[in-house]
Amino acid sequence: MNQKVQSVLNLFDEINKVPRKSKHEEKISKWLVSWAENNGFIAETDEVMNVLIKVPATPGYENKPVVVFQGHMDMVCEKTPESKHDFSKDPIKHVIDGEWLKADGTTLGADNGIALALSMILATDKTIVHPPLELLFTVDEETGLTGANYLKPGWLKGKILLNLDSEDEGVFTVGCAGGRDTKIEFKPEWKPYCADRVVMELKVSGLSGGHSGVDIKLQKGNANQILARVLDFMTDVTPVKIGDISGGSAHNAIPRDAVCVIGVRKDDVEKVKKIVSETGSKIKAEFKKTDSGMSITLKEKNDFEGLMMTTGDSMKFINMMMSMPHGVAAMSSDIEGLVETSSNFATIKNKDGVISILSSQRSSVMNRLDWLTRKVEKSAFVAGAVATSGNGYPSWEPDMTSRLLAKCVATYEKMYKVKPVVEVIHAGLECGIIGSKNEGMDMISYGPTIKNPHSPDEKMFVPSLEKIWNLTVELLKSYCQE
Repeated sequence: MNQKVQSVLNLFDEINKVPRKSKHEEKISKWLVSWAENNGFIAETDEVMNVLIKVPATPGYENKPVVVFQGHMDMVCEKTPESKHDFSKDPIKHVIDGEWLKADGTTLGADNGIALALSMILATDKTIVHPPLELLFTVDEETGLTGANYLKPGWLKGKILLNLDSEDEGVFTVGCAGGRDTKIEFKPEWKPYCADRVVMELKVSGLSGGHSGVDIKLQKGNANQILARVLDFMTDVTPVKIGDISGGSAHNAIPRDAVCVIGVRKDDVEKVKKIVSETGSKIKAEFKKTDSGMSITLKEKNDFEGLMMTTGDSMKFINMMMSMPHGVAAMSSDIEGLVETSSNFATIKNKDGVISILSSQRSSVMNRLDWLTRKVEKSAFVAGAVATSGNGYPSWEPDMTSRLLAKCVATYEKMYKVKPVVEVIHAGLECGIIGSKNEGMDMISYGPTIKNPHSPDEKMFVPSLEKIWNLTVELLKSYCQE
């Protein structure tokens, strides 16, 4: 392995010792500032803890154009059901599996910690020729691009931005979808459950999950949606009362697990078991290629002592879940194979008797984003729930005449003797927001190959990191030679 790449991995390991869950970036933000000061760089922060590190040019290249490296410091914190990992304090443990870097039962955090490590090693390597650099590390990208939204216009001096948050080496991303989240709150009537009811736990688990943008076209199973389907079939044979319910973990992760506590009449227990067995078998057959590890189970729960929704409100909530859109809503008519519009039925939570649903919508056509958001809101309205949608973030319109794009493609083809792929993705990148705040910004996104982001199966292909390192070194050199 190239020694430079090993240095990047070593620093990535140090970064992964610092807690950096989305919305909890206090420690990593301070750590980055401390790192900058220890290396003699000027570091600035803003009100939300974004960090901007200014790196002087190699002597003789001070007047060359400023290049911005950009990535986000937060990570999606997912783990396997059996993992005891505490993301608030435990370091991520790296595991080498052949040429892949993984974590032990958790997300790896290469999305996007590897961008930080790569940028920082590039900035401190005295053998590399480079113009003035700005390292922009943002907070809370994963749950709403909060850091990018709070950036002040004019904070960045550079007009050339390399976003290192893409996940396929050999691919340059030049555009992305816009997005918006909708939170639904349902306030049912709760009553003590009747003694003539049998309390049971219905659980959907073992799904493969994945990124709700990049992986949405793979038609993977959604645990929340599957839970709703099974509950709906139950209501055909018996009145169902919901005692508790939860599912999913993040707005941008396809739900892998969901669970519901229900009360059913004693005389209907066998009917309900049959429904779960028969319906579960059919649903698992649907997803045998994408979610072969799916489990749908029903068991009695004798220790339940809480309240249950009324039968009427339980039915309203099940109907709302059934009507929630999820998956691909429209494909692009301009770019073959590109998802244009989609939604993710992301999470269900019960807090103090209020059941909330979070839905995340994406589209590269903002009018269709509005339409799909209103569709989610109407699903709530008909159930008597309240829906609140955020402002979201804009799409990033591709510029196929970009000078930076031409330079990247030419450099890559010269180095590796193959043409790179240039694409627009169905996912949110901070470039759209950064570009809207910095007029004239020439931007591109690329990165090493990362598989299964936002899930405990996340892994990074180490040889691809070396190719990204070498490419970036050449790009910096080319700006010095102009």
